Amino acid sequence: MVNLAKVVDFIHELYGTKDFVPLSVPKFVGNEKKYLEDCIDTTFVSSVGKFVDRFEEEMAEYAGAKKAVVCVSGTNALHISLMLCGVERDDEVLTQALTFVATCNALSYIGAYPVFIDVDKSTMGLSPDSMKEWLRKNSVIRNGECYNKNTGRRVKACVPMHTFGHPVRIEELVQVCAEYHLELVEDAAESIGSKYKGQHTGTFGKVGAISFNGNKTITTGGGGMILFQDEELGKLAKHITTQAKVPHRWKFVHDQIGYNYRMPNINAAIGCAQLECLDEFIKSKRKIAKEYADFFKKVDGIDFFEEPEGCFSNYWLNVVILKDKSAQLEFLEYTNDNGVMTRPIWELMTRLPMFKNCENDGLRNTIWFADRVVNIPSSVRL
Repeated sequence: MVNLAKVVDFIHELYGTKDFVPLSVPKFVGNEKKYLEDCIDTTFVSSVGKFVDRFEEEMAEYAGAKKAVVCVSGTNALHISLMLCGVERDDEVLTQALTFVATCNALSYIGAYPVFIDVDKSTMGLSPDSMKEWLRKNSVIRNGECYNKNTGRRVKACVPMHTFGHPVRIEELVQVCAEYHLELVEDAAESIGSKYKGQHTGTFGKVGAISFNGNKTITTGGGGMILFQDEELGKLAKHITTQAKVPHRWKFVHDQIGYNYRMPNINAAIGCAQLECLDEFIKSKRKIAKEYADFFKKVDGIDFFEEPEGCFSNYWLNVVILKDKSAQLEFLEYTNDNGVMTRPIWELMTRLPMFKNCENDGLRNTIWFADRVVNIPSSVRL
């Protein structure tokens, strides 16, 4: 039987407190107040200001992208990314059911349909093997485009999500997408700073989306970013996320349907300060993960999930895997009753009313994880 009291004591000791230990809280230890005061003093608090441009430039450089464009949320970033990759109403998008609902909401805004493919046990992210198998059985290529033989709909894109900051087998997904004429849109909402074979997540496809929500590794309060390997596509993204306004000294001319998705300067200011601390934050999170890994090796009945081979994970949210659903529920109840915040994986997309009738491949590993995974406290510790 698992000694849950020992687990709770260890987590309290890890964070140096006997009080409540939250799951993931932001850390403000740099220039956040200084940069915010600059916004207020100069009155540049909206979507025009030096911190917006600076945040985009510095994020692009950090990630190794050709261009980066800010948005007001990671969901917005995904929405625009899918649009720019040509996803249209009634298209289908291959993605994972083990994800936060934003992934599916974004494609639903366009009127597209998700098709849920299983994840790998080694990454918790979209499996290239499962995806290729589904495409082999269920798709046909006509005039250079992929179609679902069951529904007749075009299959336009693939959206893998780097779950809890752990990179998927992205190179193999790139190959499958090329073979079946699919666009790759990376949901890197949780994986800022994570790398696959030395390359930053979000830079393997045409576009990648990052989130800066309040509980992410770095935050802007609320916000997102799109990473581009095509600079011209990035310029188009900036245009349509600024209401598609044509630059002019005084005229208000808009040349297409646009979106009010541009991050305000005041949020970007926080982002610039947070980005300065990112490497230090990740170093802290990886140290915490190492301490968890060492501890849980001595605990029977609980496994700690470690970064996939060849990857550098930011360990946004640490994961333990229990032996079954009953053990998962017991762990959740005991920890939350004793001052340690834990949570299960998100409700699978196939179990939500909006997506319960969407096609899937059986999701064997996905369901296995849903019945066993628990996220444990992962805040930066400095």
